[in-house]
Amino acid sequence: MSTTIPGVGIGLGVAQGPVARMAAPLPAPADEPSMLDVAAETARVREAVAAVARELEQRGATAGGAAQDVLEAQAMMAEDPALESEVDTRLAAGATAERAVHDAFASFRDTLVAVGGYLGERAADLDDVAQRVIARLQGVAAPGLPEPGHPYVLVATDLAPADTALLDLDQVLALVTSEGGPTSHTAILAREKGIVAIVGAAAAADLVDDQVVIVDAAAGVVTIDPTEEELRRAQNRADARAAAASAPITAGALADGTAVPLLANLGNPEGAAEAVALGAEGVGLFRTEFLFLSSANAPTVAQQRESYTRLLSAFRGKKVVVRALDAGADKPLAFLNDAHEENPALGLRGLRALRANEDILREQLTALSEADAAVAASGEPANLWVMAPMVATVEETTYFVELAREFGIKTAGVMVEVPSSALLADRVLKHADFASIGTNDLTQYTLAADRLLGSVAGFQDPWHPAVLGLIGITGRAGKELGKPVGICGEAAADPLLAVVLIGLGATSLSMAPTALADVRATLLKYSLEDARRIAEAALAADDAASARDAARAAAAPTQ
Repeated sequence: MSTTIPGVGIGLGVAQGPVARMAAPLPAPADEPSMLDVAAETARVREAVAAVARELEQRGATAGGAAQDVLEAQAMMAEDPALESEVDTRLAAGATAERAVHDAFASFRDTLVAVGGYLGERAADLDDVAQRVIARLQGVAAPGLPEPGHPYVLVATDLAPADTALLDLDQVLALVTSEGGPTSHTAILAREKGIVAIVGAAAAADLVDDQVVIVDAAAGVVTIDPTEEELRRAQNRADARAAAASAPITAGALADGTAVPLLANLGNPEGAAEAVALGAEGVGLFRTEFLFLSSANAPTVAQQRESYTRLLSAFRGKKVVVRALDAGADKPLAFLNDAHEENPALGLRGLRALRANEDILREQLTALSEADAAVAASGEPANLWVMAPMVATVEETTYFVELAREFGIKTAGVMVEVPSSALLADRVLKHADFASIGTNDLTQYTLAADRLLGSVAGFQDPWHPAVLGLIGITGRAGKELGKPVGICGEAAADPLLAVVLIGLGATSLSMAPTALADVRATLLKYSLEDARRIAEAALAADDAASARDAARAAAAPTQ
């Protein structure tokens, strides 16, 4: 008889197959004196760390996208001077290279956990780096993805970015983790790759190799030892979903014909071709950080202009929403704000950091304006919109819009990511041409739960009625003032939540391109009246789980 375990589904996919678990971590190296001198052990560590860092960088370059950013950060972590000093201290005391790395990384990990926030969340990444370095020193394979010799459902506590980035999609049928939430690295990368996935399924820790399961992301459940009938129904659903994905792409719309533009979230111009192929009707969020994070100095106007020109050229005749540099918090930049802050998520980030370094903002607006003009001069222009990140006040809104106008930006808006801007949306939108709701940060700030901290991942759920209420306030303000209100956070990629967001007043949805097909198909099942009814059901709930269940019940076909 089959049983089920609950989790958080990523997308609408369903898959089935035998379980293969991630290998157990390497045991701690023996705590015994080294038989080599300090210089020899030091040389071994340096070689192993450098080799692991280069491997992570190579994996990132191969994977591209969000995975590349994560893996490059891991490579930098491996070669952190403070960590190197910790290792050297232990080597000098006579430890072996393996033990010195183990103890130094463990000490550093404890420090990060104590700090909390973004750094605390990176402790798991540090564990992965340590395991890879120790495996290199021991001459064994690093713990990682299983290789059972046949397609399988991968089950793990959580996945290191280095493993998620290069999953063999011909072998990995689906992904199940016992930890993580809807905005964890694993969830984001799974969504980006279009992998059927369920995260935060605590009972998955009890699954064993070769056990057959059905992974139903749409329902958010893993079915253990399914019956033949359950396997057949799941396969029929998978086949129908594949057929729908290969059908001709149409513009996003509801069942009653209400247009809902479906846009792509992009991190660099290289993703444009795939986004167009998957049916993106434009770009709802272009993150410009990729130009800045890989450099010790701010990129020049010419360097920025070249990238923006490539982006706009790929979307001639379509809307392209570019977010001004959003640095600070989990994306610190030495040339923008290198001062230590006890709580950087509440510090000098987003537009605040740009105002403190206005020359960087002015150069970015110059490059965007010049790129827009260059594309227009060479043929059909794109429809460029530019928005400021982390806007909290009406005064910040007027500052950005007026500055953007100074540089010839015709459509200037703001991101609604903090409760104050949502609560003041009627006043904010009197000045801004549009608003775009970043649901990841809005959830973080509404529920006082760091979106990068695993210990509060349960609070990081955009289905929470408090978050939905703020989205509804913003949507109503946009409708009353005739101003567009888009969604560009991960919430838009959840097909049922996408319906709720439209019911709350959103006029467009932007997401990872791989999520477009599922969202497009789901929207076509409901009218605008249906969407509003389903949204009201979710709003009436007391918590995120109840809101999700209420929306499912309201969305279910009537008998």
